[in-house]
Amino acid sequence: MGMLKGWELAIEQAEKALAEKLLGSDAAEAEVVEALLRTCDEQAVVCSSHRTVVPNVFTVELPPPVYAEIGPHLTVVGQELTDRLARHGEREGYEWAGPLTVRLAAAEHVPNGRYQVRCAPMAHITAAPPSTPEP
Repeated sequence: MGMLKGWELAIEQAEKALAEKLLGSDAAEAEVVEALLRTCDEQAVVCSSHRTVVPNVFTVELPPPVYAEIGPHLTVVGQELTDRLARHGEREGYEWAGPLTVRLAAAEHVPNGRYQVRCAPMAHITAAPPSTPEP
């Protein structure tokens, strides 16, 4: 039980650190999550009436000083953002293009000075070559 409490505390601290570094207020977490959800929704591709596919790799780009300060909490924050995006996708009935990942990365040029969200389908997903029957 103590281990779970420790993880909860670590997640809370990571979220607060992210919020403080991005905007200096408690609104930052909500803003980053909203940007992730909006990006996901904007990139949704309706394939049929029962299938909507969305990218599966999301990157939140941060200025290098912010990225360095959040450093010890990157994995926890990335997992929390991934979990929130997964819940959104489940509510919307989205199908991910592969395993869902949200990662944080340093970027020299962030347009708004705080963060930027990018997404793409996982680069290594390709169609399997047709197999030829053995003679």
